Amino acid sequence: MHFETKEDIDCSIEQAFAAITDFEAFERSAIRRGAEVQRIGEVVAPAPGLAWEVAFVFRGSQRQMTVSLQEHDRPNAIAVLAKGNGMSGTMRVELLALSPRRTRMTVRVDLTPKTLAARLLIQSLKLARNKLNRKFRQRVAEFAKATEERLAQSA
Repeated sequence: MHFETKEDIDCSIEQAFAAITDFEAFERSAIRRGAEVQRIGEVVAPAPGLAWEVAFVFRGSQRQMTVSLQEHDRPNAIAVLAKGNGMSGTMRVELLALSPRRTRMTVRVDLTPKTLAARLLIQSLKLARNKLNRKFRQRVAEFAKATEERLAQSA
């Protein structure tokens, strides 16, 4: 299953890259939403090898996954791999400088089932594809707007 959207952000590519690699903020956000998040491994700076163990409830079931940073190409892109519960997923965020103060962010998520149960979950998600696409685009737009607002307050 594949999701993709683009959003323009009123900030420089460096500022946008700093926002998408603010992993401490993402950890806090996940914890506020009820997930258990724990960093694993030796890597602490944003670089390939940075990883987390994440546990959360989705559709009434406890899910666990390992999330790892696969690519860190400053200031152009990052890629994250998530594995767990018979499924793997990749999220790639690419940044393109449109001008010194405007950046286009492209977010792509691909989910791949590895077990029969995961295939059934993906099939049920495909039935709600339009709603999920709308929510995905909305969340990316909210992230872009929040980034713009945070940068405007700090300026």
